[in-house]
Amino acid sequence: MATPRPVSETGTVEEATHHGKGIALAVIASCQLMVVLDITIVNIALPQIQRALDFSTTSLSWVVNAYTLTFGGLLLLGGRTGDILGRRRMFVFGVLLFVFASLLGGLAQNSGQLLAARALQGAGGAIASPTSLALITTTFDEGPERNRAFGVFAAVSAGGGAIGLLAGGILVEWLDWRWIFFVNVPIGVLIAFATLRVIRESERHAGHFDLAGALTSTLGMVALVYGFIRAAQDGWRDGWTLAAFGAAVALLAAFLAIERRSTQPITPLRMFADRNRAGTYGMMLSLAAAIFGMFFFLTLFVQNVLDFSPIQAGLAFLPVSAVIAVGAGLASQLLPRYGPKPFMVTGAILSATGLAWLTLTDIHSTYAGSVLGPMLVFSLGMGLQFVSLTLMAVSGVAPREAGAASGLLNATQQVGGSLGLSILVTVFSTASRNKAEDLVPEFMVRATPRERLLFRRTGQLPGHWGDEVLTAGVSSAFVAAAIFTVVAALIALLAIQVRPSDLERLQGTGPPGV
Repeated sequence: MATPRPVSETGTVEEATHHGKGIALAVIASCQLMVVLDITIVNIALPQIQRALDFSTTSLSWVVNAYTLTFGGLLLLGGRTGDILGRRRMFVFGVLLFVFASLLGGLAQNSGQLLAARALQGAGGAIASPTSLALITTTFDEGPERNRAFGVFAAVSAGGGAIGLLAGGILVEWLDWRWIFFVNVPIGVLIAFATLRVIRESERHAGHFDLAGALTSTLGMVALVYGFIRAAQDGWRDGWTLAAFGAAVALLAAFLAIERRSTQPITPLRMFADRNRAGTYGMMLSLAAAIFGMFFFLTLFVQNVLDFSPIQAGLAFLPVSAVIAVGAGLASQLLPRYGPKPFMVTGAILSATGLAWLTLTDIHSTYAGSVLGPMLVFSLGMGLQFVSLTLMAVSGVAPREAGAASGLLNATQQVGGSLGLSILVTVFSTASRNKAEDLVPEFMVRATPRERLLFRRTGQLPGHWGDEVLTAGVSSAFVAAAIFTVVAALIALLAIQVRPSDLERLQGTGPPGV
């Protein structure tokens, strides 16, 4: 009997380490997918939730906002908790809090219970998401290995929105809206268990929590978003609109003052002294507004104008996830050779081109002829950018501030998405209202008696008249979204400067660091 060839001890250790890191990345990416997916999965279920829990049309928007605002507002504090208390420990805690809140959301019997559960979900995500990104920096060696890990993380982060739309359509159409929350429970429990088995605890750093900074930043962003949403409904001169903007200015000014005085702020302002990092945060703010707007308004268009079912609408967005993953993989492979700036500039230009193309949609457009092409161009641009943005945000950061840096990147994504969507909704509402006013005289002449009666009862133009109003608003919103991506391209072109040391770190030949 032949004696098997011995395997060197080094080879065995290397293979085991590689296998363990692969499992660790799968666990981290699964958590990020669950958290990001929940931002969009509820969109398909909103009509069913409204009927089941008696939401008004205005209050229904807070089913989304309660999650995204809490998530974005507490991300900075969430990143800090991992630095101080241990990243694995807080990662598991955040996942389990998210699971508990999901269970409460699925069991909610009224609107108040559901909104409270959504806010608690956001808090759990705010702890789990930044610590998951920070765990990559402590689990994977700097250079090609970490580049690949960030590529997977960025692809999951960017593509989770489209997967959420598909999953939401399937769960709502085949089961019930409550399953969009229940499905998180077994997945989250499995992630928490696997984390304790395959991911090692990070070094804990002494410090304290900047609760005042977290509170003022969160409330300030909530007030700012509420101001834009209120303006879309009641106008810019409305008293509550002005009060919301005034409160936002005061709270955010207080936040900056607190951060300047704090010895251990949740947002070390010195991070913005680095030109590349400040530019990266600015780009993420603009690009998140564009991608949130693209999903939101295309979902309205394909379901209301193209008459797609929930599952059909979800399937329509699957190419977005695939192309983003391709773009992220391409960028992660070529970054060490060319550096991040070419991908930032090219990606932003492609995204702007896709959104500009979408402004041409009208009531006669089709999915294959008018939606799919620009959507793919937009998605490729986003995929090229997200890996570069993630790497630039944490490159060169001291290990004790890795959680704060990653938390700030995630916060700018969520805040940019919430603020940007509220601005785009304002543009949409204004354009829709103007289009409706232009169509009313013609409608009153050409409409059937039944259509005129329906208009008097609801105040909304029915049938193809309503489709024209919606399409005009969507097209105007895409114009504003394209402007956001042009701003991102200008930031990449004028602000980002890649140094030789940055390229050395990407190639794994420079001095060690985060």
